[in-house]
Parts: sequence; C-alpha cells; structure tokens
Amino acid sequence: MRTTLTLDPDIAQHLRQELASGKKSFKEVVNERLRLGFGLKKAKQRTPFRVKAHSSAYQPGIDPAKFNQLVDELEVEEFIRKSQSR
Repeated sequence: MRTTLTLDPDIAQHLRQELASGKKSFKEVVNERLRLGFGLKKAKQRTPFRVKAHSSAYQPGIDPAKFNQLVDELEVEEFIRKSQSR
C-alpha cells in the first residue's frame, strides 16, 4: 500500500539516524519498526559486549597511538612561545 505519512520531528530524527548506516531503505526501516510496534516481530537479542582486561605497560587513559599528536602539540606550543618572546 502506498501512502503519505507525516512524522513527528523526534521520530523523523530516529529514522534518519537508522538510515545513516546505509544498510536499509526508508521503506524497510519503517516497515520493520511498525512490525515491532504492533508485536508482529520480536526485537533481535543482542549479545552483550564484554571487554576483556589485559595487562599493559601503559597506565589507564594513556593511548600510545596519540603520542605523535602530543609531540606535535608540544612543538606548536614551543613555536608559539618562541614567536611571542621575539
């Protein structure tokens, strides 16, 4: 059935977010959500995400991938300090 549907802004925003993944069409998303709402389909059971702890030489919050960024920021600060003292 083809119809015109006016959506409330909050619902439209949720649909846009789901469509942003690009995996489903607007029609598929709306039909799936209506089926869930009417109880015709059960929501998928997701496996909980678990983080496995491991030992590391770094302290929590230290990201070794950002060391180069830190060096760059320190170099910029040093350059600014030297430029201002001239």
